[in-house]
Amino acid sequence: MPYHSLRDFLVKAEAEGQLVRIKEQVLPEPDIRAAACAAGRLPGGPVLLFEHIRGYGDKQVAMNVHGSWQNHALMLDLPKETDLKAQFHEFSKRWDRYPVPPKRVEDAPLKEVIIDKNPSLFRELPLFRVNPMDGGFYLSKACVISRDPENPEIQNVGIYRLHVKDHDRIGVQAGAQHDLGVHLRKAEEMNIPLRVAIAVSNEPVVSLVACTPLKYDEDEYSMVGAIRGEPAEIIASERGNLDVPAGAEVVIEGEIIPRQRFVEGPFAEFTGYYSASMIQAEMKVDLISRRRDPIIFENLYTGLPWNEIDYLMALDTSVTLFKQMKAEFPEIDAVNAMYTHGYCVIISSKMRFGGFAKTLGCRLLSTPHGIAYPKFIIIVDEDIDPFDLQQVLWAITVRFRPERDLVVIPNAPGSTVDPAHLVRGLATKVIIDATKPAFPDVPMTDASVVETPPDVSSWMEKIRRMRGDI
Repeated sequence: MPYHSLRDFLVKAEAEGQLVRIKEQVLPEPDIRAAACAAGRLPGGPVLLFEHIRGYGDKQVAMNVHGSWQNHALMLDLPKETDLKAQFHEFSKRWDRYPVPPKRVEDAPLKEVIIDKNPSLFRELPLFRVNPMDGGFYLSKACVISRDPENPEIQNVGIYRLHVKDHDRIGVQAGAQHDLGVHLRKAEEMNIPLRVAIAVSNEPVVSLVACTPLKYDEDEYSMVGAIRGEPAEIIASERGNLDVPAGAEVVIEGEIIPRQRFVEGPFAEFTGYYSASMIQAEMKVDLISRRRDPIIFENLYTGLPWNEIDYLMALDTSVTLFKQMKAEFPEIDAVNAMYTHGYCVIISSKMRFGGFAKTLGCRLLSTPHGIAYPKFIIIVDEDIDPFDLQQVLWAITVRFRPERDLVVIPNAPGSTVDPAHLVRGLATKVIIDATKPAFPDVPMTDASVVETPPDVSSWMEKIRRMRGDI
């Protein structure tokens, strides 16, 4: 059954051996970050629940909730042994159920305590620096909810980096390519503050969809329902007209100050590098609502891959690009955008005609996610599994012809946190066509692919059995 809150998921994770309760007292820094990094790098890394954090009383912290394919499978209510490609196709199948509109509820535990006078983030949350050189405390896995000021029917739920600067001030990275950035731009053109809510510690599918690059007018809650197989539960925010996840532990409400920018950062990003300090928007907090009992504060470790963030942004980005492109190019077999949030994307497809791979690469660059993030787009034939890097590298080494199959696009839109940029927000894109020649291209007339012996699969199973793997 779908989970209604992070707490529900933790019960399931524990029953499946995917939760470790850390009962000993730990320091907020460096213990939490070190343990979370370790969990994300372990095969089948478990969820960590820190129950006793020095200086934070009875508040608890959950880390690595999405940080393994086993956790990812449990989030989708699949057997935890479900392999990566099977999860990709299951995710893709559930995507087709969109939209499943959310269910509105009138009451939820997050409304048990309302703090509308002198709200303090320091008092309510067990904050810690995710990495030692961060510019301060960050909410690195909270969902930001906002509406289009010109068209209030369009609401966005997204994960953006949030820098806690004071009891009631939060720096917000609202990139121009993101939906929140569009909402903020429109509000500033109207010279009005943008009302936002920040939901902390959510049911795992909500967090997954919040970092999924949907189209601007697609509703995240309706996608949550499609992935869950049951409507997402939402509740009206205490102030304003925003819908927040009913299962959240805490909701922070406030306004983004229009036409003002403040220093924010640095922050250790998914790239494995610290991004520099930037001039960003800022939110003034005016209300906090939360559960009455101790808050489970879920945060996200970011740093040198692989960590939880790489699992969190892997299949949702891959399936999104797959669905957005396959609607126009049915030849596409699969898309792998798991590496550094899609800085590298691998597409496997049948080739309609010579040069078709370049068309696919260019189309990728016009998707909502593809506009900024991908730097390397690798196109392979349908006989190559894009999730098997050995196969992909083989295709590049024997099918890629640099003089014909390399496309370089300079000064294209880029990720603002890419450490390789010369000008922030601009990047050079590379399309690598690692496909076999198709008419009218010159075929490899003297090249024949070696066929795999027919009994290899059965022998692999025998060897695994002999070794005790199964």
